[in-house]
Amino acid sequence: MSQVVAKPAGGHTAAQAPVVRARGLGRQPRPVANRRVVTRLAWFVVMLAFAAFFVVPLIWLLIAPTKTDHQLVFEGSLTFGSFHSFLHSWDALYSFQAHELLRWLENSAEYSAGGVLLALGCAVPAGYGLALTEFAGRKVLLSVTLLVMIMPFSALVLPLFLEMNLAGLDNTAWSVVLPFGFFPFGVYLCYIFFSSTIPKELLAAARVDGATEWDVFRWIALPLARPVVALVGFFAFVSDWTNFFLPYVMFANDRQYPLPVGLEYLISSASAFNPVAGANSPVLRPELAMAALVAIAPVFIVFLFAQRALVTGMLAGATKE
Repeated sequence: MSQVVAKPAGGHTAAQAPVVRARGLGRQPRPVANRRVVTRLAWFVVMLAFAAFFVVPLIWLLIAPTKTDHQLVFEGSLTFGSFHSFLHSWDALYSFQAHELLRWLENSAEYSAGGVLLALGCAVPAGYGLALTEFAGRKVLLSVTLLVMIMPFSALVLPLFLEMNLAGLDNTAWSVVLPFGFFPFGVYLCYIFFSSTIPKELLAAARVDGATEWDVFRWIALPLARPVVALVGFFAFVSDWTNFFLPYVMFANDRQYPLPVGLEYLISSASAFNPVAGANSPVLRPELAMAALVAIAPVFIVFLFAQRALVTGMLAGATKE
């Protein structure tokens, strides 16, 4: 006898009904989908507002030297001026007080290069020692390094000035270069890299083969640490190049200023920001914008050439095989 299978209402069998219900569960109600679209659109608008907040001032800074001082104040903020005004702004800035700008650039390069070399010479061995060697007071020294790292550098300026004055190094390049070499953030980066990336078994094998601790560091650990060395060097360079307060306190002669302190000297020489300077001041707003671009350019150039090494250094130790 043939069996008759009863179909439920709607034309589906009992076996097909759960499939239909399962398919129905995958569909989202229209209000939920609309809510997600509105949320994403609002998030995009917020991110676009943040981007405009940071990008528009940079665009203004790039355009400002192409205008005269009158155009910069009374015409559209984001309108391009002329290349003639750009060259005039550069000539006025370059000729300020017998090419003082070049002297400030040389000072910044000298102080930053010395500080970076000292920071690398101290941070890399210190990070290696804290990560891969055992000695008395290791944890205390690491805790002190972390504590000093979160301390504002400006809080140390007065003790450093008194120390340099006592040593007779004030008003010299050493009064800035030596404190620049003190870079606890670089020590911590090296500590993280060495403790998470280099296997201790590799170093132990080198010691078994007769290598001294210096040989292990020089021929094994240091070549493997090239990414973090580049990363520490970049951060130290940016910190030294943009440092304002320490050179401002240490130096009394404007010929010794680095570029950030020189920018403050330019602002104080502009009649738009200092009425005492007089109406015939050679420094106008376009020249100040040009000086800011000159101060930013070295950091931007170093970043362009070092970005591959920086990315490698930041990702080093993120994964372990």
